[in-house]
Amino acid sequence: MAVAALGQVQTLAGTLLRAYVGERLVLDFRARLVEQVQRLSASYHDSRGTADSVYRIQQDAAAIQNIMVEGIIPFVAAAITLVTMIAVTARLDWQLALVALVISPPLFFVSRIYRPRMRSESRHAKRLESAALAVVQETLGALRVVKAFGQEARETDRFVRRSREGVAARVGLASLEGHYGLCVGLTTAIGMAGVLFIGVRHVRSGALTLGQLLIVMGYLAQLYQPLKTISRKTSSRQFYLASAERAFALLDERPDVPERSHARSIGRAAGAVAFRHVSFAYNPDHPVLHDVSFEVPPGARVAIAGPTGAGKTTLVGLLIRFYDPIAGGILLDGVDLRDYRLADLRNQFAIVLQEPVLFSTSIAENIAYGRPGANELDIVRAAAAAGAHDFVVRLPRGYATPVGERGMQLSGGERQRIALARAFLKDAPLLILDEPTSSVDVKTEAAILDAMDRLMQGRTAFVITHRTSALATCDMRLQLEGGRLVEMAPSLTCQEP
Repeated sequence: MAVAALGQVQTLAGTLLRAYVGERLVLDFRARLVEQVQRLSASYHDSRGTADSVYRIQQDAAAIQNIMVEGIIPFVAAAITLVTMIAVTARLDWQLALVALVISPPLFFVSRIYRPRMRSESRHAKRLESAALAVVQETLGALRVVKAFGQEARETDRFVRRSREGVAARVGLASLEGHYGLCVGLTTAIGMAGVLFIGVRHVRSGALTLGQLLIVMGYLAQLYQPLKTISRKTSSRQFYLASAERAFALLDERPDVPERSHARSIGRAAGAVAFRHVSFAYNPDHPVLHDVSFEVPPGARVAIAGPTGAGKTTLVGLLIRFYDPIAGGILLDGVDLRDYRLADLRNQFAIVLQEPVLFSTSIAENIAYGRPGANELDIVRAAAAAGAHDFVVRLPRGYATPVGERGMQLSGGERQRIALARAFLKDAPLLILDEPTSSVDVKTEAAILDAMDRLMQGRTAFVITHRTSALATCDMRLQLEGGRLVEMAPSLTCQEP
């Protein structure tokens, strides 16, 4: 009873240890991947989409547990058992041991044939599964549009079509694994038959007793079992290795916006900005900005106008180093942006976008996003400056009210004022406002414009807008057309034509 209890305790301890080690491995690996996808530049995510990165983090990263814990440990145990059984069988009859080991080269040859094919098929299946996930993510992200046009069945059909391709790939992979297992089974059966044939002859000649032959056959079964285990692990490991390859490939990606090894830090910028013959293209066949040059003094308010596709958002994206120009340079306080530490540079900017981005936390946490650890009084002051305090205190839980996914529990104007409050609280010396009033009514626009005017005081501000009302308080206007700066108007003419 004591021995049995000790054995069960040992089994339990082993199970818990494997689970703990495996889960910690996966957690640490996923954390590295999450950190990496945030380091990668915006152009990487623009070209690849987010679903592929999500799949690699959630699905592919888990393969490290199967490889390290469920793969290597049984593989090593089987290898030790194999060596032990070979030694024991050789002591009983070295000729039978030699015959038994003759099957090893064919097993190695079969493995060399099937292993690359299974790895390739596993990669293909992973890509198709990632594509199916992208359909779901895209559909849920645009659910209101899908419902408005009554296209639920169409999106379901699109997901099923992509998933069927993945099913076909997985079935093909299962077929390869089955053929591989069949080859391994037949090879070991041939080895067993050969040993039995020669063993019977040795018994008849008196070189071996029947009892010894039975012992040899028993050990042979234990000899072939680890060979089969190693072969099965080789088969299943290809799927996990394909996943691990995809996850490590994500770690190997290099950001398009690197930080220089001796980048300089910056405390609080004065706010002088200069573009010097800046050109940019997302790809060589699609230039976006051509030879743009201008200078902005500290504290100036700059309106950026132009038709859709003129390059307005790209211009401010270059300013905050979401991308780097392919020609020319951008200076902040007389220093090229690429010479600053990225974290310090981006800390100089507060951004309010056309579609305000809120996280599924409380209102207070969203306001304090740019300044974690801000006290309650500072959060309330920022909300009051943005014109958000009055509607927040009327909510059932006040500043502790959850805003829902992407802030959908609030109206568009309320979300925009929360975004403005976030910018107030960050108190950065440079400000970027990208169409902040384009999706609100006239009354809400007036309140937001009033808050924007307070926010821009004492800061260098870049305002992208088509609204004349938003241009009224600017110091200069940049007119972009076709990626070129066609006009740079001073304050006296800073009105839309």
